[in-house]
Amino acid sequence: MASGGGNAIRGSRVGAGPMGEAERGEAAARQRVVYFCSHEHESVITFAIEAQIPDSWDCPRCGLPASLDSDNPPPAPKIEPYKTHLAYVKERRSDKEAEDILDEALQTLRARRKRGEIIF
Repeated sequence: MASGGGNAIRGSRVGAGPMGEAERGEAAARQRVVYFCSHEHESVITFAIEAQIPDSWDCPRCGLPASLDSDNPPPAPKIEPYKTHLAYVKERRSDKEAEDILDEALQTLRARRKRGEIIF
């Protein structure tokens, strides 16, 4: 019988070990850019030197839009409240149109009841 653990395969995982620049190649030249949000967070983002720097960036801390201008950060976006189905209907119909539609529906319902139709 083999002694405990004497036959174990020893080695390392794929990707384990030192990974220096010699194995990965030279690191690209970089520049640090600071973005400012309306909550006064400063976010330092690193870009390659040749990269086009965006005018705005989402703040990693709060998610608000951030810009390069520390004196005038972009305002938080206005969040529209949830609209009910009735609110959408009221946008499309005037009160007079709603009354006409209701009267028409009630006349149809009353006529069906007079005929003896089962209405739930």
